[in-house]
Amino acid sequence: MIDLRSDTVTKPSDAMRKAMARADVGDDVYGEDPTVNRLQEMVASMFGKKAALFVPSGTMGNQLAIRLHTQPGQEVIVERTAHIVRYEQGAAGALAGV
Repeated sequence: MIDLRSDTVTKPSDAMRKAMARADVGDDVYGEDPTVNRLQEMVASMFGKKAALFVPSGTMGNQLAIRLHTQPGQEVIVERTAHIVRYEQGAAGALAGV
């Protein structure tokens, strides 16, 4: 079974560790990681988009989404137990001004 609650509750298997050690790698910041590039291309194709962007955490994804969908000074309305309220420590205000 795959546990998708968080990236902090799972541990890689021996096979996963071996695959990571053998993987082709590069600097993803400069678009040089072939694994990340293939993943982004595959996801863009799946959704019929020109491009996709891999982000390493849901928190980063949340902050990008807030930044893209709001302007400084606007408000974001969320459920009281939303991750951005409980666990992201005011990042929306600090990073996006919302």
